[in-house]
Amino acid sequence: MNKKDNTTNKDRTTFLAAFAFMAAFLAGTGCEPAQNGRDQSSDPDEPLTAQYYYSGFDSTSNTYNSISTASDGRVYYVLSSGSMDKGGQAYVYDPETDQVEFLADLTEISGENEQNTIPQGKSHVNFFERNGRLYFATHLGVYEKINGIELIPQNLPDGYEPYPGGHFLSYDMETGEFEKLATAPGGEGIITMRMDQERGHIYGITWPSGYFLHYDVENGTLKNMGRISGRGEAGTPGDDFRVLPRSMVVDPESGTVYYSTADGDIHGYNPVSESIDIVEGVSMRLDYFGQYDPTRPGDMAYHWRKIVWYPEEEVAYGVHATSGYLFRFDPREPSLEVVERITSEPSKRTGMFDQFYYGYLGFDLGPDGETLYYLTGSPAYIDGKRVERDEEILIGARGLENLHLVTYHIPDRKYTDHGPIYYPDGSWPTYANSIAVGHDGSVYTIARHERDGNVIMDLVKIPSPFE
Repeated sequence: MNKKDNTTNKDRTTFLAAFAFMAAFLAGTGCEPAQNGRDQSSDPDEPLTAQYYYSGFDSTSNTYNSISTASDGRVYYVLSSGSMDKGGQAYVYDPETDQVEFLADLTEISGENEQNTIPQGKSHVNFFERNGRLYFATHLGVYEKINGIELIPQNLPDGYEPYPGGHFLSYDMETGEFEKLATAPGGEGIITMRMDQERGHIYGITWPSGYFLHYDVENGTLKNMGRISGRGEAGTPGDDFRVLPRSMVVDPESGTVYYSTADGDIHGYNPVSESIDIVEGVSMRLDYFGQYDPTRPGDMAYHWRKIVWYPEEEVAYGVHATSGYLFRFDPREPSLEVVERITSEPSKRTGMFDQFYYGYLGFDLGPDGETLYYLTGSPAYIDGKRVERDEEILIGARGLENLHLVTYHIPDRKYTDHGPIYYPDGSWPTYANSIAVGHDGSVYTIARHERDGNVIMDLVKIPSPFE
């Protein structure tokens, strides 16, 4: 269980996993895969070859964020569970030993293993390190469709209790002990989190209603500041539905935490005054980002998808969800400047949005402190034709796509598409919506691959693009 999976040798057929991916994305279309669906327009002489790992968990479901590199050089991650009987599984990967170690079941460490409640099925957030501890949050992994929208299950199987709510948790890297810190109100999950590591403040946004939470690590208090946008994703489409942000950013000087809204406004929460205010004079409602109806599900509307703080310029850099435009946000001026579209080169040439309308969460600042790393999609081809969108798919990838690694060096304003990423057998990672950059520049994500005839999600390691 703790060793690297050795099933990916070059003697295996290059079509096996590709057919599995095609089945997952294109079931019922009648399409036959040709040339493995590979990126035919930009294959470099030496494409990036990724290695996937088997952590020992076969019941994985789609995983978002939930992976980070800590100061000890190890990579911590959570694999999501879509089961009513099993929680998300936490692991750590050690690059020095090339080994994966199981850490815990999220439901068990939350003290709910014997309660028969809906389990803590996933973590939807990154890990944040402070004083030798990692802080993160839990979310549910099973849903019920109500009026066409996935929500917290209301009609439970016999013997099951309602979801108890997501938790803020911590992990002691020295002792290996987990601690439950606080629980989200109203039985809601925690879908978004950011920590002010200097001040010890944790900020969260709940799902589906969108309550803003403020937890103080030092005194152990949790405050609910109310809904941030309509009724969140529990609202009625066409009325008070608003998709919720998946990323926030803290200004380290003021301690103010910022998030976007589906309507395109940017809000800031000041922990001293405990007030939430709109940042006047700037918004995400830009022509380059596209036009959206924020009351309808199916995309992230005007939200940024992911945003990070860049200390050198004392500003934030983020990427808009659907359009893939990189922007620079200065909350102190305030101003918002479009920098460049950082989708893959093939996506730029098509002029089309990528298949994943929610955008990509695999965006972060690298260990040099000045290079942005971005895992993004690119067109896939069948019989020489670009795979078109499946408009019947409301949420998620609307068709097969390749995966590219893009870097952007901020001081030089240098965009580089390092090309498509493949596994050793010729297939490629799909549904990658997370990123962690190792101390040596290796890039990690959680993505789909084939194992024993099944498609699962697990840890993927991509070599440094600069080696």
